[in-house]
Amino acid sequence: MVGFSGRVRQWRDDKPGGLAVVDIPADLVAALGGRRQMRVTGNLNGAPFTGSTMLVAGDGLCVGVRKAALEAANAAIGDEVQLSIAATSS
Repeated sequence: MVGFSGRVRQWRDDKPGGLAVVDIPADLVAALGGRRQMRVTGNLNGAPFTGSTMLVAGDGLCVGVRKAALEAANAAIGDEVQLSIAATSS
């Protein structure tokens, strides 16, 4: 399980209302299993959630956060949030 804080942003600026993501700090990517797509579980501002990581241009990695998870965590696009996540085995 890795913990970090990050800002919620739109995955694509040209699609308002689309998927929200939080970038994973580069120094934590290896602890999650490397730069690859994977399912994760954890907490967002203390609320349980599940999501998937996605590759970001420039060697980055982010985790997708569904609207329901944002609502449960009382968070929105632009908010700074606390995450604690771990890769799930599937």
